[in-house]
Amino acid sequence: MDETATGAAADATGEDPVSGVPDAGVGGDPVVGGEGVRKAYGDVVALDGVDLDVAAGEVFGLIGPNGAGKTTLVRALTGTTEAEGDLRVFGAQPRDVDPSRIGLLPQSFDPPARLTARELVDYYGGLYDAARDTESVLDDVGMADDADAWYETLSGGQKRRTCVATAVVNDPDLLFLDEPTTGIDPAGRRAIHRLIERLAADGTTVFLTSHAMDEVERLADRVAMLRDGRVVASGAPDRLVAEHGGAPRLDAATPEPTTAETVEAVATGVRERLGSDPTVEATDEGLRVRGVRPEAIGAAVDALDDAGVAFDSLSWSEPSLEDVYLRLTGEEYTRRGDGGLSEDVTADGGDR
Repeated sequence: MDETATGAAADATGEDPVSGVPDAGVGGDPVVGGEGVRKAYGDVVALDGVDLDVAAGEVFGLIGPNGAGKTTLVRALTGTTEAEGDLRVFGAQPRDVDPSRIGLLPQSFDPPARLTARELVDYYGGLYDAARDTESVLDDVGMADDADAWYETLSGGQKRRTCVATAVVNDPDLLFLDEPTTGIDPAGRRAIHRLIERLAADGTTVFLTSHAMDEVERLADRVAMLRDGRVVASGAPDRLVAEHGGAPRLDAATPEPTTAETVEAVATGVRERLGSDPTVEATDEGLRVRGVRPEAIGAAVDALDDAGVAFDSLSWSEPSLEDVYLRLTGEEYTRRGDGGLSEDVTADGGDR
């Protein structure tokens, strides 16, 4: 990794693979391993005893609210900041790792605006003794048709795809991706997702940080959730959803606010029809019945009708990684297209 890219690691939203309760990885010696990783900036504790264990070829998703310590962790992993504890990358201290083995896409990346996409990829590829063919990299990220446009004239999604290309041109063994598909249209997202899947299948270890929960749920073999410098949960996405996501739910959007009497009436009706003790609650949009399986939706609707609940629409959903995130962090996150999340600032003036 060149000096500019290495420095950019200090501004990336970090990536922590694994946690204090590591699951079985893809196999072999861990690409990233560590115990009791801790970092404080004065009285501010950014990392508070994080354990790491990530295998080769694994896509590892790191999620957590702003200020959770993600960027501090990536700084430690890339050797741009010191941290307490035992931390290893490819079995060595992070500062001793060959930079050509690392690829990094930070959340904020501003390459020279008056270079074309092709020139940018050529430039970053030229920093390494061996690099992938520029044309094939541009094709991988869906930029082949716009390769000769100046970076400053590209759309936000095209800029992001070009930045992804600069991060993978050296064919890294370990790739950090922070919000890789921000601003990219659905077709571009699919192209990036396919690239990540192909890289992992070929043995590249990918650290993925994203606030798009659907993206993490689709791509990551395992996920760690960081909060206040600690890993509060880790595992395969489906396991985390099963353990922490809660029950499926039926949401009714009502034209009027739901009263406590209505909630109790619906709960009684559902209990009579399903023989279970449902969880019924008022929401900002109307009313929610938790624990309704697909085959029981009709009975729940009958209970709404009997209770005199008029509704404009109904929606049924199963728990997802988003529900796990909200339950374990207590934090809302900005949905795709709402402008993203700005990072909190640590005591040393950097993003945390």
